[in-house]
Amino acid sequence: MTHHMNQQMQECIKNCLDCHSICLNTVTYCLQKGGMHAEPAHIRLMLDCAEICQTSANFMLRGSELHARTCGVCAEVCDRCATDCEKMGDDAQMKACADMCRRCAESCRQMSMAMA
Repeated sequence: MTHHMNQQMQECIKNCLDCHSICLNTVTYCLQKGGMHAEPAHIRLMLDCAEICQTSANFMLRGSELHARTCGVCAEVCDRCATDCEKMGDDAQMKACADMCRRCAESCRQMSMAMA
């Protein structure tokens, strides 16, 4: 069975992988920075985000029929992570992470609605 991967899905996979990467980088950044950046709930949310992004990308890459469901959850987690990162104030790393999370959330939302 060949799974046709359209432009929208390729973009969503790329956003998921980019978001996975920036969230992991930002966890390291936050742990080094300390203070509110290193609060367990914040770190946990960024790790959750990285994990669901990786999972969603994997589901799409292998053509899983359930990818729309993982994308739906991914959009929700990315939105929460973006909001949490934006609370950290005027910080370039946190802003970059939040922006990527928003981009990923949007493409995952479209992916989950396209399959609904």
